[in-house]
Amino acid sequence: MTRLLVAGVGNIFLGDDSFGPEVIRALARHPLPAEVAVRDFGIRGMDLAYALLDGWAVAVLVDAAAAGRPPGTLSLIEAGPPEDAPAAPPEAHGMDPAKVLALAAHLGDEPLPRVLVLACEPAELPRGDEDIAPGLSEPVRAAVGRAVEALHTLVPALLADPRATPSLARPEESTGRAPAGLPHPAVTGAQDR
Repeated sequence: MTRLLVAGVGNIFLGDDSFGPEVIRALARHPLPAEVAVRDFGIRGMDLAYALLDGWAVAVLVDAAAAGRPPGTLSLIEAGPPEDAPAAPPEAHGMDPAKVLALAAHLGDEPLPRVLVLACEPAELPRGDEDIAPGLSEPVRAAVGRAVEALHTLVPALLADPRATPSLARPEESTGRAPAGLPHPAVTGAQDR
């Protein structure tokens, strides 16, 4: 049986960065199949790094990621650890998916699961002088429901075939393999909606 992890990541006190945890919260009202583990990791990068070593076939990270698209755009990105990245531990109060994947790759003897990122383009990123910016912007709040719908489409396809790259409902752009947290346009891969 395919083991699949859906992981929300992001800081609930930094506005649109709380997209991942908000999607996980919304999934409580619209649960995924019982064989899927759904967890909110928030900013606990070390916990996520160890969780990725738990024998999953696929991990879907739900996160906000700026890539220059219209706010609220959902993208499905295939992610991997950066090439030759040092295995530095993640920050105590931050979640850098690239560092988390690099640490997990360093800690484990087995290959990491396939990692997909269901990313939402933020409307507003907190500035360095902001400590707390509560609440999602309107476009990102509207994307939470679409992300739940997308997960209900993606997860059954991934359970049936962990190598599949299911498309989102409205393919507008494609993205290819990228270091986590650094999405970039490419010719092949998954789509935006």
